[in-house]
Amino acid sequence: MNPQQQLPPDYLDQIAPQSAKRTFAMNRTGLFIFFGVIAIVIVIILAVIVSAVANGRTEPWQRLTARLSATAEIAKSSDGKIKNSQLRSANSNLQISLTNTQRDLVAPLQTIGINIEKLPPKVVQAESSAAMIARLEDARLNAKYDSTYAREMSFQLSNVLTLLRQTYASSSNEMNRTYLMTTYNNLAPVQKTLSEFSASNE
Repeated sequence: MNPQQQLPPDYLDQIAPQSAKRTFAMNRTGLFIFFGVIAIVIVIILAVIVSAVANGRTEPWQRLTARLSATAEIAKSSDGKIKNSQLRSANSNLQISLTNTQRDLVAPLQTIGINIEKLPPKVVQAESSAAMIARLEDARLNAKYDSTYAREMSFQLSNVLTLLRQTYASSSNEMNRTYLMTTYNNLAPVQKTLSEFSASNE
């Protein structure tokens, strides 16, 4: 090159490395990807939190619904098998209370979006009455139905009452809390009668 030859005005721009522009473009793309990943992670975390809160609201009610249904099945299966008149009366009162309780349960369930016909299978299975009905049938075959019924049903109702208290403590809806308290007050005397009968026959 002739040292006397004049250089074009943009000569330095022409010989300057172009990597700086590419690096900036790459940095911008990297930032977009980074913030995109962060946004996705935040959305996933929020979805998990919302799901956990929703499950925390509905799970006790689902268990209560299944447990009341199982208790009603046990009480109904005992018709005609109880010999003691006091126990027959207690079982009859229990069936009436459970019928009313299950009827009145529909309104509270609607407020939290639970369909009584579509409970999760694992909840229904966990609260199944099959094992208790089988134990009662064994007791009937061994002529010990009344004492076994009183003990088993007292325990079952005790579990129902515990779940009612837990659900009441976690509920903020006044109508639902009234339902839970009314149900508790209706079932507690029957549980007490059965518990006392069981204790007196041990």
